Amino acid sequence: MAYDWISVTTDYGLRDGFVAACHGVIARLAPAVRVIDVTHEVPPQDIRHGAMALAQTVPYLPESVHVAVVDPGVGTDRLGVVVVADDGLLVGPDNGLLLPAAQALGGVRAAYELAEPSLRLPATSATFHGRDVFAPAAAHLALGVSPSDFGDPVADLVAMPEPFVAAFPGKLVSEVLTVDHFGNVQLAATPADLELSGLSGAVSVHSERVAVTTVLGRTFADVPAGASVLYTDSAGRLAVAVNGGSAAAVLGLGPAQECTITSSPTAT
Repeated sequence: MAYDWISVTTDYGLRDGFVAACHGVIARLAPAVRVIDVTHEVPPQDIRHGAMALAQTVPYLPESVHVAVVDPGVGTDRLGVVVVADDGLLVGPDNGLLLPAAQALGGVRAAYELAEPSLRLPATSATFHGRDVFAPAAAHLALGVSPSDFGDPVADLVAMPEPFVAAFPGKLVSEVLTVDHFGNVQLAATPADLELSGLSGAVSVHSERVAVTTVLGRTFADVPAGASVLYTDSAGRLAVAVNGGSAAAVLGLGPAQECTITSSPTAT
């Protein structure tokens, strides 16, 4: 099966020429294929952030080959893989980055190691597999090369640990998944977890350094400027925002840290 689109997600940033090199490899091999950049601003080496950004985006993209590169293990014995999902293909390192997106695309049907030398660049750098291995693989796949032509099947893909969430009566503890460009803090917890805790109305959101009284709301303008709101974000996760400000800065929270939500002392 051929594809008209390739999406690209990395932690490369835009300061250097890394993204352009990957685009260039794709364009040289598959000039008619169009490229969508999901993001290149994943925090360096933050596999979970990259995985969440990709998984929360792919349902809204055309059926594509999705290349993702957040790869602190580049050049080691970690595998490069192509993952076959119901609604697309995913290419990247086997470090947990691809699995959430594969699930968002209907689930994993198969996976293969990117081992075939003729389907990568002739000279392969030990530190730039995005350009030399993953971009060429995506281009060949978009042109209709079968995933099974790349190498042996991979039976057990690496998965990231499940983020921590615990709901108790009157208390919800959740790992922070991501912090976005606006400083909104996305939690691993969902509205179902909040319902299990029985919390409603005004709550208190705790980090290690501070507790902030927060309103349960629907959108940012449900609270005055400078106030905080706990809401369900566009990915269906609970998130904390400050209207006109940064919840991450106010709470001192970042990815992989824990956030605790309890009844507010001022609640009536």
